[in-house]
Amino acid sequence: MAGGGGMAVQGGGKNYEGGVTCFVIVACLVAAMGGLLFGYDLGISGGVTSMEEFLKKFFPSVYHKQHDQTLKESAYCKFDSVLLTLFTSSLYLAALVASVFASVVTRVFGRKASMAFGGIAFLFGAILNGAAVNIEMLIFGRLLLGIGVGFANQAVPVYLSEMAPANVRGALNIGFQLAITVGILIANLVNYGTAEIEGGWGWRVSLALAAIPALMMTVGAFLLPDTPNSILERGRTEEAKQMLQKIRGTPNVDEEFQDLYDASEAAKQVNHPWTNIIQPRYRPQLTCCTLIPFFQQLTGINVVMFYAPVLFKTIGFGDDASLMSAVITGVVNVAATVVSIYSVDRFGRRILFLEGGVQMLISQILVGVMIGWKFGVNGEGVLSKFDADFILILICAYVAAFAWSWGPLGWLVPSEICPLEIRSAGQAINVSVNMLFTFIIAQIFLTMLCHMKFGLFFFFAGFVIIMTIFVAFFVPETKNVPIEEMNNVWKAHWFWKRYIPDEVVIGSAANSNKAIP
Repeated sequence: MAGGGGMAVQGGGKNYEGGVTCFVIVACLVAAMGGLLFGYDLGISGGVTSMEEFLKKFFPSVYHKQHDQTLKESAYCKFDSVLLTLFTSSLYLAALVASVFASVVTRVFGRKASMAFGGIAFLFGAILNGAAVNIEMLIFGRLLLGIGVGFANQAVPVYLSEMAPANVRGALNIGFQLAITVGILIANLVNYGTAEIEGGWGWRVSLALAAIPALMMTVGAFLLPDTPNSILERGRTEEAKQMLQKIRGTPNVDEEFQDLYDASEAAKQVNHPWTNIIQPRYRPQLTCCTLIPFFQQLTGINVVMFYAPVLFKTIGFGDDASLMSAVITGVVNVAATVVSIYSVDRFGRRILFLEGGVQMLISQILVGVMIGWKFGVNGEGVLSKFDADFILILICAYVAAFAWSWGPLGWLVPSEICPLEIRSAGQAINVSVNMLFTFIIAQIFLTMLCHMKFGLFFFFAGFVIIMTIFVAFFVPETKNVPIEEMNNVWKAHWFWKRYIPDEVVIGSAANSNKAIP
């Protein structure tokens, strides 16, 4: 996999000497395990909130609405509870706040420190949730989980982008998203199993098992090496070069290291990355780091990921059937993410973004039509087995489209487009916007389901149309472009080129007047 030192690649980037070593693959796989934290929680909360013993203990009003036959409540509204949604959404509010602090820790102390801190916070949150005896203890545990997610999501995508060679950066970075989908699937399987535990305490097992990915994350963070970029950022030049030689598997890294060194020196001139990122020259990065995570959440994916069992139960699936349907969508999620790993560096980011958007749009519209037609406006209809199976197939088609497009690329693209001097701020914006809208969707979904009913799917389909148009016109192709050469991509873009000064495009080792001391 070695490439010549000066060969041009798409977008004006270069192939550096060296290849994909076992060392870098293992490091990226361990780091990507941080995605298990996020994924396990995404999958676990919906299943737990559909368990009757959990509802009876912490949310008795919801339990009462489901079992009181005298209440004339729409089937769409049986889970509508602000407190119940706060159980799910509080994690993402904490992650939003934590991501801002995590950006400072990531820059000053390195990517490893953020991953370790995130793992420890998640571990204590899992313990508290598993042992919870009241709603306060439950919510406080969720807040600790959120801190862990905020730190992990801040550090891991950046770590992966910095460790991976440009020609396989997409595939290795999507390892993070694959770990998220595996976490979701594991959580769905755990919920399906613990729901059968006699005595009604299975929910404790589901919540406490989050400690396992937390331990993996924490131990992995202490064993991992730091990235050459991060080591350079803290002034240890020789150590950074040795690390680059180790991860590339060759001593001939002078050209790549010169580019990293130049970028690091430029970054040191920037004392305030948050102020810097709002400068016109960083308008493309600021826009993409804001709008990509915004649109990622407005696809409506978390309607399925958070509340799959609740959603399936609401539209007429039985208890076991709703949990098993969530497992099926989890399997599809993992398989489609593997498709993305295979195709992202072969076919590029844009084609996956665009195809995924079209497939999600068609699936959402058909799901909305089917539920409205067969289940009715007030949920008085009854789904036949064929109807239920067809809706499940459509939802799986939607999940697959997200999992090979907007799911992984929503983390990959923002992490690879920012130069070092604004990378921590750009990733913090990406995580913060993601967590903000994850929190909003999680908090209002059950109320939206109650009031908008099957129209909820048309609501999210409208945003899918807008985001697909945004990609078509404003997101350039970034495959195979070294992250320190990304300005060439923006300078070649029909719209963004007006914001990029000529002097920032030349910054490769061949054009640098500086030498490494």
